[in-house]
Amino acid sequence: MLQLYAHPFSSYSQKVLTALYENGTPFEWKLLESPEGDAWRELVAMWPVRRFPVLVEDGRMVAEASCIIEYLHVHHPGPVKLIPDDADEAIKVRMMDRFFDHYISTPQQKFVFDALRPEGKHDAYGVEEARTMLENAYAWLDGVMRDRQWAAGERFSLADCGAGPFLFYADWTHRIDARYANVRAYRARLLARPAFARAVDEARPYRPYFPLGAPDRD
Repeated sequence: MLQLYAHPFSSYSQKVLTALYENGTPFEWKLLESPEGDAWRELVAMWPVRRFPVLVEDGRMVAEASCIIEYLHVHHPGPVKLIPDDADEAIKVRMMDRFFDHYISTPQQKFVFDALRPEGKHDAYGVEEARTMLENAYAWLDGVMRDRQWAAGERFSLADCGAGPFLFYADWTHRIDARYANVRAYRARLLARPAFARAVDEARPYRPYFPLGAPDRD
């Protein structure tokens, strides 16, 4: 049985959960709710950097959400092929996956981490840089999504697994303006996707954790 060390409110955990739910892949939750819990102690023992999600199967550990989904694609394939067989199409999927990781998730998390800093340790300049990055990313993505159903084309893929939670929280953090209508429509399609909708619903009890204040929507 696959074991997933993760937390329902974590965007990167939701990225992997979406992939698992898309294909109905069974797994055992290792809920990382408390640093004093057994799951946390097990995670730290095998992955001292203390980042998650982490997948374990038969003693083999796989870290980083994209790598976990690649592992699932190879060892637990299902009806939804999240990485295309065609090499060029796979490159497109992986490029979009990196786009959402680096240019949507990373700047969004800058806002969150800054809010969690102690008084006197905030980084206003870094937050403004992150805001500019998100605006630039929204603008680029809006053009890309003008003629696409999903991130890399007409098929749901690895890239969409990350786009769901990253755009979800990015819109909470720095609202996607109405002029980015294609991005807003894409975000709505992601929220309507049953696999991601399930991940969002499972995270609802944890919304008070959001340090910027979770909006009363979605």
